[in-house]
Amino acid sequence: MFRSLISGRPVCSAGIPLPPAEKTACITGHRESGIVPYRNSEKYRRITTLTVRYMLFHKIDVAIARGYNVFIDGLAVGTDLWSAEYIAEKKKKGSNIMLIGVMPFLRHAECFPQGYKELLKRIENSADYLITTCQNPDIVYSKGAETSESSPSLYRDRNYFMVDNSSAVISFFNSEKVRSGTAQTLNYARRKDRLVLSFGLEDVYGIISRSNGDIRRIKQEIELSDCDGLTDG
Repeated sequence: MFRSLISGRPVCSAGIPLPPAEKTACITGHRESGIVPYRNSEKYRRITTLTVRYMLFHKIDVAIARGYNVFIDGLAVGTDLWSAEYIAEKKKKGSNIMLIGVMPFLRHAECFPQGYKELLKRIENSADYLITTCQNPDIVYSKGAETSESSPSLYRDRNYFMVDNSSAVISFFNSEKVRSGTAQTLNYARRKDRLVLSFGLEDVYGIISRSNGDIRRIKQEIELSDCDGLTDG
């Protein structure tokens, strides 16, 4: 068993028994840098990012309402850590849910901005389990050929593990990023006949446009959406 380089918490191997997949959802999505602001204008960056976050949180709430009580999170910057923070807060408030953090390799957070490292530490300390899908504590990601020191498959292995142990996938997906890890995860989930609960920038822009950028109206519209249950995106 390893220990996290961020929190010092124990990190289990991917072979440990996990809760049944039937009521487990995993979360995937883009990093904050992948969010193109509304109208491609920097003045709308904050409202665009907030809308993405609120939509993620709502998808999680709907999943919980439908009986999903285990959430597997990939612990990447942006979508993953925002969602994990929200789930951790719900756990603190008494929600009977479980958070499982899955890291692609032990050194995955070395290049995180300091603010995200601090957030990751808080999340790791709130998680029920931490897991790594790579058993080499020294290996790092590389786009080149696999060696004893680097591998191009680390993120893919993490993504497939999350899908394999879930029955639903909650996702923020930019359809223009067809070669992204998020696209890879969603394509695999569909091949495995998982329920995909996805939204994209077009949905975010639509809500911002209809609300004239009013954050209260944005939150109201999001809260009223999907009121009849989970929708397949």
